[in-house]
Amino acid sequence: MRHSDMWKGLDLLAERHGLSASGLARAAGLDPTSFNKSKRVSRDGKARWPSTESVSRALKAVGSTFEEFADLVEGRPGRSVPLIGLAQAGNDGYFDDSGFPVGQGWEAIRFPGLMDEAVYALEITGDSMEPIFREGDRVIVAPGAQVRRGDRVVAKTVRGEILAKTLGRTTEDTVELISANPAYPVRKEARSSIRWMARILWASQ
Repeated sequence: MRHSDMWKGLDLLAERHGLSASGLARAAGLDPTSFNKSKRVSRDGKARWPSTESVSRALKAVGSTFEEFADLVEGRPGRSVPLIGLAQAGNDGYFDDSGFPVGQGWEAIRFPGLMDEAVYALEITGDSMEPIFREGDRVIVAPGAQVRRGDRVVAKTVRGEILAKTLGRTTEDTVELISANPAYPVRKEARSSIRWMARILWASQ
Protein backbone atom coordinates (compact mmCIF):
# COMPACT_ATOMS: atom_id res chain seq x y z
CA MET A 1 0.00 0.00 0.00
CA ARG A 2 1.09 3.55 -0.72
CA HIS A 3 1.08 6.42 1.76
CA SER A 4 -2.15 7.77 0.26
CA ASP A 5 -3.76 4.32 0.43
CA MET A 6 -3.25 4.02 4.18
CA TRP A 7 -4.81 7.39 4.89
CA LYS A 8 -7.63 6.74 2.42
CA GLY A 9 -8.37 3.48 4.24
CA LEU A 10 -8.53 5.23 7.62
CA ASP A 11 -10.83 7.93 6.24
CA LEU A 12 -13.17 5.33 4.73
CA LEU A 13 -13.06 3.23 7.90
CA ALA A 14 -14.14 6.24 9.93
CA GLU A 15 -16.88 7.11 7.42
CA ARG A 16 -18.25 3.55 7.40
CA HIS A 17 -18.72 3.74 11.17
CA GLY A 18 -20.16 7.25 11.23
CA LEU A 19 -17.02 8.87 12.60
CA SER A 20 -14.72 11.70 11.63
CA ALA A 21 -10.97 11.08 11.43
CA SER A 22 -10.56 12.60 14.88
CA GLY A 23 -13.51 10.56 16.19
CA LEU A 24 -11.86 7.36 14.98
CA ALA A 25 -8.58 8.34 16.64
CA ARG A 26 -10.41 9.10 19.88
CA ALA A 27 -12.25 5.75 19.75
CA ALA A 28 -8.87 4.04 19.32
CA GLY A 29 -7.53 5.72 22.44
CA LEU A 30 -5.18 7.96 20.44
CA ASP A 31 -4.63 11.69 20.40
CA PRO A 32 -7.72 13.10 18.57
CA THR A 33 -5.48 14.80 16.02
CA SER A 34 -3.56 11.61 15.13
CA PHE A 35 -5.46 11.02 11.87
CA ASN A 36 -6.04 14.65 10.91
CA LYS A 37 -4.96 15.70 7.43
CA SER A 38 -2.49 18.17 8.91
CA LYS A 39 -0.57 15.24 10.42
CA ARG A 40 -0.12 13.36 7.13
CA VAL A 41 2.74 15.45 5.79
CA SER A 42 5.57 16.93 7.85
CA ARG A 43 6.57 20.59 7.70
CA ASP A 44 9.43 19.76 5.32
CA GLY A 45 6.99 18.01 2.96
CA LYS A 46 7.85 14.40 3.84
CA ALA A 47 5.02 11.89 3.96
CA ARG A 48 4.04 10.76 7.45
CA TRP A 49 2.72 7.22 7.66
CA PRO A 50 0.29 6.03 10.32
CA SER A 51 1.98 3.50 12.57
CA THR A 52 0.94 -0.14 12.43
CA GLU A 53 -0.06 0.17 16.10
CA SER A 54 -2.40 3.10 15.40
CA VAL A 55 -4.01 1.28 12.46
CA SER A 56 -4.41 -1.85 14.57
CA ARG A 57 -6.01 0.11 17.40
CA ALA A 58 -8.38 1.84 14.99
CA LEU A 59 -9.48 -1.48 13.50
CA LYS A 60 -10.01 -2.97 16.95
CA ALA A 61 -12.01 0.07 18.08
CA VAL A 62 -14.62 -0.45 15.34
CA GLY A 63 -14.46 -4.25 15.20
CA SER A 64 -12.93 -4.48 11.72
CA THR A 65 -10.18 -6.69 10.30
CA PHE A 66 -7.18 -5.79 8.16
CA GLU A 67 -8.83 -7.69 5.28
CA GLU A 68 -11.82 -5.33 5.51
CA PHE A 69 -9.43 -2.37 5.66
CA ALA A 70 -7.70 -3.59 2.48
CA ASP A 71 -11.08 -3.97 0.79
CA LEU A 72 -11.88 -0.34 1.57
CA VAL A 73 -8.58 0.79 0.06
CA GLU A 74 -9.03 -1.33 -3.07
CA GLY A 75 -12.68 -0.41 -3.50
CA ARG A 76 -13.93 -3.98 -3.08
CA PRO A 77 -17.42 -3.98 -1.62
CA GLY A 78 -17.13 -7.09 0.55
CA ARG A 79 -20.30 -8.90 1.52
CA SER A 80 -22.52 -9.71 4.44
CA VAL A 81 -22.50 -13.31 5.71
CA PRO A 82 -24.64 -14.93 8.44
CA LEU A 83 -22.99 -15.50 11.83
CA ILE A 84 -23.87 -17.71 14.78
CA GLY A 85 -22.05 -18.96 17.87
CA LEU A 86 -20.68 -22.50 17.77
CA ALA A 87 -22.56 -23.52 20.92
CA GLN A 88 -25.88 -22.08 19.73
CA ALA A 89 -25.46 -23.71 16.32
CA GLY A 90 -26.01 -27.16 17.83
CA ASN A 91 -29.67 -26.36 18.43
CA ASP A 92 -32.25 -27.39 15.87
CA GLY A 93 -33.45 -25.01 13.18
CA TYR A 94 -30.21 -23.33 12.08
CA PHE A 95 -29.09 -25.69 9.28
CA ASP A 96 -30.69 -27.79 6.58
CA ASP A 97 -29.71 -31.42 5.99
CA SER A 98 -26.73 -30.34 3.83
CA GLY A 99 -25.29 -27.92 6.36
CA PHE A 100 -26.53 -24.68 4.78
CA PRO A 101 -27.82 -21.96 7.15
CA VAL A 102 -31.59 -21.57 7.50
CA GLY A 103 -34.07 -20.09 9.94
CA GLN A 104 -33.95 -17.11 12.28
CA GLY A 105 -31.45 -16.13 14.96
CA TRP A 106 -28.45 -15.48 12.72
CA GLU A 107 -26.52 -12.22 12.98
CA ALA A 108 -24.54 -10.74 10.06
CA ILE A 109 -20.92 -9.67 9.62
CA ARG A 110 -19.01 -8.10 6.75
CA PHE A 111 -16.52 -10.34 4.98
CA PRO A 112 -14.22 -9.62 2.03
CA GLY A 113 -14.13 -11.54 -1.24
CA LEU A 114 -15.29 -15.11 -1.88
CA MET A 115 -17.38 -13.93 -4.82
CA ASP A 116 -20.80 -15.61 -4.77
CA GLU A 117 -19.84 -18.78 -2.92
CA ALA A 118 -22.34 -19.76 -0.23
CA VAL A 119 -20.62 -19.30 3.14
CA TYR A 120 -21.47 -18.52 6.76
CA ALA A 121 -19.53 -17.65 9.91
CA LEU A 122 -19.25 -19.46 13.24
CA GLU A 123 -17.82 -17.94 16.41
CA ILE A 124 -15.55 -20.41 18.19
CA THR A 125 -16.21 -21.47 21.78
CA GLY A 126 -14.01 -23.72 23.90
CA ASP A 127 -10.31 -24.54 23.62
CA SER A 128 -10.20 -27.82 21.70
CA MET A 129 -8.65 -26.18 18.61
CA GLU A 130 -6.12 -23.95 20.37
CA PRO A 131 -3.74 -22.53 19.29
CA ILE A 132 -5.19 -22.61 15.73
CA PHE A 133 -8.61 -21.27 16.73
CA ARG A 134 -9.20 -19.51 20.04
CA GLU A 135 -12.37 -18.61 21.91
CA GLY A 136 -14.03 -15.74 20.06
CA ASP A 137 -12.34 -16.34 16.69
CA ARG A 138 -14.71 -16.36 13.74
CA VAL A 139 -14.36 -18.98 11.03
CA ILE A 140 -15.84 -18.80 7.55
CA VAL A 141 -17.42 -22.10 6.52
CA ALA A 142 -18.24 -23.24 2.97
CA PRO A 143 -20.80 -26.07 3.04
CA GLY A 144 -20.48 -26.66 -0.71
CA ALA A 145 -16.68 -27.02 -0.78
CA GLN A 146 -14.96 -30.37 -1.24
CA VAL A 147 -13.53 -31.78 2.00
CA ARG A 148 -10.27 -33.74 2.14
CA ARG A 149 -8.04 -35.22 4.81
CA GLY A 150 -6.10 -32.48 6.60
CA ASP A 151 -8.78 -29.83 6.04
CA ARG A 152 -10.13 -27.92 8.99
CA VAL A 153 -13.84 -28.62 9.11
CA VAL A 154 -17.08 -28.07 10.94
CA ALA A 155 -19.15 -31.21 11.46
CA LYS A 156 -22.60 -31.77 12.92
CA THR A 157 -23.41 -35.10 14.52
CA VAL A 158 -26.82 -36.74 14.69
CA ARG A 159 -26.63 -36.02 18.44
CA GLY A 160 -26.69 -32.30 17.64
CA GLU A 161 -23.05 -31.47 18.39
CA ILE A 162 -21.28 -28.89 16.22
CA LEU A 163 -17.55 -29.63 16.13
CA ALA A 164 -14.67 -27.59 14.71
CA LYS A 165 -11.84 -30.07 14.02
CA THR A 166 -9.22 -31.22 11.53
CA LEU A 167 -10.35 -34.07 9.32
CA GLY A 168 -8.18 -37.15 9.81
CA ARG A 169 -8.33 -40.61 8.31
CA THR A 170 -11.64 -41.66 6.79
CA THR A 171 -12.91 -45.11 5.78
CA GLU A 172 -16.21 -46.40 4.49
CA ASP A 173 -17.40 -46.71 8.09
CA THR A 174 -15.52 -44.19 10.24
CA VAL A 175 -14.31 -40.59 10.32
CA GLU A 176 -11.48 -39.22 12.47
CA LEU A 177 -11.92 -35.70 13.86
CA ILE A 178 -8.72 -34.31 15.37
CA SER A 179 -8.39 -31.47 17.88
CA ALA A 180 -5.39 -29.14 17.65
CA ASN A 181 -5.20 -29.08 21.45
CA PRO A 182 -3.38 -32.30 22.52
CA ALA A 183 -5.45 -32.38 25.71
CA TYR A 184 -8.37 -33.62 23.61
CA PRO A 185 -8.22 -37.16 22.19
CA VAL A 186 -8.93 -37.97 18.54
CA ARG A 187 -12.62 -38.62 18.00
CA LYS A 188 -13.50 -41.57 15.81
CA GLU A 189 -17.08 -41.27 14.65
CA ALA A 190 -19.18 -43.67 12.62
CA ARG A 191 -20.02 -42.16 9.25
CA SER A 192 -23.67 -42.73 10.04
CA SER A 193 -23.32 -40.43 13.09
CA ILE A 194 -22.14 -37.43 10.99
CA ARG A 195 -25.08 -35.46 9.67
CA TRP A 196 -22.94 -33.13 7.53
CA MET A 197 -19.42 -31.76 7.26
CA ALA A 198 -18.17 -28.46 5.77
CA ARG A 199 -14.74 -26.99 5.14
CA ILE A 200 -13.39 -23.96 7.01
CA LEU A 201 -12.00 -21.50 4.45
CA TRP A 202 -10.76 -18.66 6.61
CA ALA A 203 -10.51 -17.49 10.22
CA SER A 204 -10.30 -14.07 11.86
CA GLN A 205 -7.83 -13.87 14.72
